[in-house]
Amino acid sequence: MKNNLFDNTEVAFAVKTDAEIERAYFLFKIIQSEPMVKIGSKITQFALKAHLPVEGLIRATVFNHFCGGVTEEDCIPVIDKMYEKNVHSILDYSAEGKEEETQFDKAVSITLRVIDFAKEKPAMPFAVFKPTGFGRLGVYEKVSNDEALTEDEQAEWDRIVARYDQVAKAAFDNNVPLLIDAEEVCMQQAVDDLVEQMMEKYNKEQAFVFGTLQLYRHDRMDYIKALHQRAIHKGFHIGMKLVRGAYMEKERERAQVQGLPDPICKDKATTDKMYNDVMKYMFDNIDQMAIYVGTHNEDSARLFKELIDNSSLEKNDKRLWFGQLFGMSDHISYNLAALGYNVSKYLPFGPVKDVMPYLIRRADENTSVGDQTNRELELLKKERERRKIH
Repeated sequence: MKNNLFDNTEVAFAVKTDAEIERAYFLFKIIQSEPMVKIGSKITQFALKAHLPVEGLIRATVFNHFCGGVTEEDCIPVIDKMYEKNVHSILDYSAEGKEEETQFDKAVSITLRVIDFAKEKPAMPFAVFKPTGFGRLGVYEKVSNDEALTEDEQAEWDRIVARYDQVAKAAFDNNVPLLIDAEEVCMQQAVDDLVEQMMEKYNKEQAFVFGTLQLYRHDRMDYIKALHQRAIHKGFHIGMKLVRGAYMEKERERAQVQGLPDPICKDKATTDKMYNDVMKYMFDNIDQMAIYVGTHNEDSARLFKELIDNSSLEKNDKRLWFGQLFGMSDHISYNLAALGYNVSKYLPFGPVKDVMPYLIRRADENTSVGDQTNRELELLKKERERRKIH
C-alpha cells in the first residue's frame, strides 16, 4: 500500500500549465512503447545528421520537457519558476560524446560560468560535470587499469587532473558545492581516485566536492567504508551523490565479452538493498559526510525522509539533499519541497543536437523501467482529471 506522501498531484504539477501536462502525458505514452522509442531515436538521429528541419519539433516536445534550454540564460525562467515552490536547480551541461581537447576546455569554461552564475543564486545550490566532459574515456580507462601511458596520453591525463582542480578550486572559492558524475566501470577507478584527491584538498571543513556512487555495483559498500577510513585518517569530509546507475546492459555485456566478473548486483531487489544500506551507512556517519540522494524510487526517497525525521537534524540541513531529473518524478520533488526538505532538479541544457544522446538515454531508461513510466502516466492522468483537461 503506497503512502499518500507522493500522490498529491496538485502540488506535484503546480508549476505546469495545462498544455505542459498534455505534452508530458503524450511523451510518456510514447516512451511506454519500446519499439516507438527505438524507431523514434533512430529517425531523430538520422534527421539531425542529415540537417533536416526537425530541431524546432524536437525543441517543442522532448527537449523542452527534459531540458531547461540551450544556454544558461534560457534556463533562468525555469529556475525561477521551480524555486517559487522551493525546488532548486542544478544546471547540467549535457552535451555528450565529445572527444576533442577544445570541447573539454569548453566544458570546463561552461562549468566555471555555472559556478559563477550559482554563487549569487540560492536557487542553484550545486554545480556539476561529467568526467568524459573533461577528458577522453580511453585515457581514464588506461589510468584505471594501471596501464603505461604514452607521452601524449600522460600530457592528456595531466590536463584532465588540472581541469578537475581548476573547477574544484572555483567551487571552493565561490562556496558552490560540486557534484562529479559517475560513468562506466572501465574508467571509474581513475575518476574515484581523482575525486578523492579533490576531497582531500577541498573538503577539510565540509563537503564541497561530491563523488557519485552507482549502487547497482555490488562493490560500492566496501568502497565507501574504505574511503571513510581514509577520510578519518587524513581528516577530510566525504560528499556523495547516490544513484542506482545508468549503464547496466553495457556493463554486463562488457564483462561477458572480456571474461570479467559481472560488476552489477544480481537483481533489482539487491540493488535497492545496496542503495538503502549505503544511504543508511552515510546517514549514520553524517558528521563526516554529506548525502545527495539522487533517486526516482519512492521507497528510497521515503526512507531518507524517515531517517531525517527520526533524527535531531533539521529538514533543510545543507548536508542532506534529495534530487531528481527535470521532467521526471515531480510527485517526489514537489511534495518533499512543500514539506521543507532540500530538493533539487538536474536541469540539462545545451545545443539541441548535442543534447540528443542524453535525451535518447533518458527515453531508453524510462522504457526499460516500465513501472516508472506507468507511475508518471497514472499521476498525469489523475491531474488531467482533477483539472478537467480533455
